Amino acid sequence: MAIVVNLDLMLSKRKMRSKALAQAIGITEQNVSLLKSGKVKGVRFETLERICQALDCQPGELLEWRPDRPEPDGES
Repeated sequence: MAIVVNLDLMLSKRKMRSKALAQAIGITEQNVSLLKSGKVKGVRFETLERICQALDCQPGELLEWRPDRPEPDGES
């Protein structure tokens, strides 16, 4: 996946635990965990806004685009 979620890094920088973030933004700890691991297909702008408010950050600090590595042309 080319979009990387840096939520764990931002939580660490802000010295905040996932449980506290979940309570602050009104989602479950399990959903925070899924966001941290990047195992989600999308995030609502409302949720992203709440995360940014709670962590005092910009969306670009949470989400990063990294180009996919090109597949080799059958070379081993």
